[in-house]
Amino acid sequence: MGHAGQPEQPEPTLPVHRPVLPHEILHYLDPHPGGLYVDGTLGLGGHTEAILGHSAPDGRVVAFEWDEAAIKRSRLRLESFGDRLTIVRRNFAELGPGLKELGVEQVDGILIDIGLSSLQLDMGGRGFSFQRDEPLDMRMDNRREVTAAFLLARCTEEELADIFFYYGDEKQARPIAREICRCRMTERILTSGQLAALVARAIPRRFHPEKIHVATKVFQALRIAVNTELENLARILEDGVPLLRVGARFCVISFHSLEDRLVKRKFREHSELLVLTAKPSMATAAEVAENPRSRSARLRVAEKK
Repeated sequence: MGHAGQPEQPEPTLPVHRPVLPHEILHYLDPHPGGLYVDGTLGLGGHTEAILGHSAPDGRVVAFEWDEAAIKRSRLRLESFGDRLTIVRRNFAELGPGLKELGVEQVDGILIDIGLSSLQLDMGGRGFSFQRDEPLDMRMDNRREVTAAFLLARCTEEELADIFFYYGDEKQARPIAREICRCRMTERILTSGQLAALVARAIPRRFHPEKIHVATKVFQALRIAVNTELENLARILEDGVPLLRVGARFCVISFHSLEDRLVKRKFREHSELLVLTAKPSMATAAEVAENPRSRSARLRVAEKK
């Protein structure tokens, strides 16, 4: 509520949301009227909107999302689709139980987009980005207990180094972990600005990357650890396959090599799946020019035999 005589402040306006690889997704998922599809990562609703549009008049989508703010915005964006859309506030790792509660046994396609949504990057206020000084939260679901600040305060130096190395492919993981442990003896590391400055100090200038911020990999690694992203991805790659009808496609968009390797391996391990993408499908130059965040997107697709 605003002060007396002052109007309430509207929510910040987000930039126009562009889902990554929209043409490729529609090509491979091939949504059709009467079909039932799962968007495991609703986000701001771009992919779901496209699937519903191409499966009109009666195709349906069950969308999973654990970020409450994203659900609120997507519900408004997609309200015109009425009961063709069902939104479930769960992580995609809980796809099986979530669909079972809805009485759904099999679907005509599954899409998972592992990237951060525009909402989380542009106005999340949760420390996903080092562009602004925000609390180091990084939880995609505020019902979870562990935050990035908690990990920085409680993990041992060795545990922190492992997080940065394995989840971020950060070659300077050990000096960064050492500097964090040194600094936290005198002050709590609570904001994204603090962490970004600390990482910049810990890494010798000659090792600072040219094309990305020096703290990029550390932020990525912490986000993955806080949200157990790789464990969730591994689970859906196992549990999602039995939920597909014969001929249905499983589409996964990832944004770094750790996820991409996991998807590639899991797809190949499943005897029930026919891999349709020998190499991942990538954004065209035209899409990257319009939507720079699509630059590192990699789509892999498999079909249920």
